[in-house]
Amino acid sequence: MDKLINDFSFGLFFWQITLFLLLLILLKKFAWKPILNALNEREEGIKNALDAAENAKKEMESLNADNERILKEARAERENLIKEAREIKTKMIADAKEEAKATADDMITQAQEAIVNEKKSAIADLKNQVASLSIEIAEKVVKEELSNKDKQLKLVESMLDDATLN
Repeated sequence: MDKLINDFSFGLFFWQITLFLLLLILLKKFAWKPILNALNEREEGIKNALDAAENAKKEMESLNADNERILKEARAERENLIKEAREIKTKMIADAKEEAKATADDMITQAQEAIVNEKKSAIADLKNQVASLSIEIAEKVVKEELSNKDKQLKLVESMLDDATLN
């Protein structure tokens, strides 16, 4: 350190200070401003990126909430559709049973009417046959009555035997 103090020169010191100040001025003018501008731009870019990331995060949360809401609505709608389908199925089964019962009742009614009509027809047929047999017997009895009483009785008995056989 003594050597530095002994070798000290004011002229050299002056030029070193002058060069140092000139270097500082040049650095300030040409290097510091671009460096500070670049740092400021980078800082601003990072802030913008952080803001964009925050906005994206909020948007994702919003989308997730919307997705959950849509899923809930879809599930509720699915449940409603299933419920409606079950109700329609139950109603269709009930309607089919009612229709089948009505059809069966109609068929039974038609069958009963057909039986009644057939019965009436058979009774009318039977009455016609009885009437015709009665007329035949009456004709024969009248013919025979005029001729002989014994023959008339035999004829009536034979006709009665014939009538029960038919």
